[in-house]
Amino acid sequence: MKIIVCMKQVPDTNDIKIDPKTGTMIRDGVPSIINPDDRNGLEEALALKDKLGGSVTVISMGPPQAEIALKEALAMGADEAILLSDRVFSGADSWATSLTLALAVKKIENYDLIICGRQAIDGDTAQVGPELAEHLDLPQVSYVRKVVSVDADKIVVERALEDGYEVIECQMPAILTAVKELNIPRYPSMGGIVEAFRNKSITVWNNEAIGGIPQELGLKGSPTKVKRSFTPSLKGAGKMLEGTPKEVVKVLVQELKEKQAI
Repeated sequence: MKIIVCMKQVPDTNDIKIDPKTGTMIRDGVPSIINPDDRNGLEEALALKDKLGGSVTVISMGPPQAEIALKEALAMGADEAILLSDRVFSGADSWATSLTLALAVKKIENYDLIICGRQAIDGDTAQVGPELAEHLDLPQVSYVRKVVSVDADKIVVERALEDGYEVIECQMPAILTAVKELNIPRYPSMGGIVEAFRNKSITVWNNEAIGGIPQELGLKGSPTKVKRSFTPSLKGAGKMLEGTPKEVVKVLVQELKEKQAI
């Protein structure tokens, strides 16, 4: 079974700051991590490989520093890592990103399954996976919380809903987007880390390698325009109520009445 995992290196959002003058994210000195939902997607791919055999190829689009995240993926057990890096790709929104990934997937060929994270924590759009499916004309299941079974040409999964889940059978090749409930990602082993950094290399593809049209990629090919980014202003400190449940409820009701909330 050949599985492709789409992964993104993102800033650790606990440390993100916004420049008050420019309204842009301050990235200098901010540590980067593998996007959490993508890590769940990678873990599921590795688990399927462990169970069914095959290979896992990880693709990421980004600057050269994204190689660090790909090395971590190799240390976890991925067989191959591909970095899509070119100035042509910079400034891409979800549409241009998914198109770039689609061109890379078409170059790889002969795959059974593509797994993406539900969404990236630096954008929260949850659009790249579904858009990738549209570019490739593949069936898709989003918000996958469990892989029930995999046969030669179909996969059965549970798709998370707000009030439960639904069981979906899907023909392969297909695209899944993973949520954190899908699994608990493994840690790279010491042997895996040594193997990844000493013996495994990362393949780098630029725009020429995937045959993209520059006007359709990166900032030029992005229909989304960000007007402003800002840090929400604080609305005031919270107030902790102490005591027994009955005492707390009594004080809470009184506070709400004074504020004319009830």
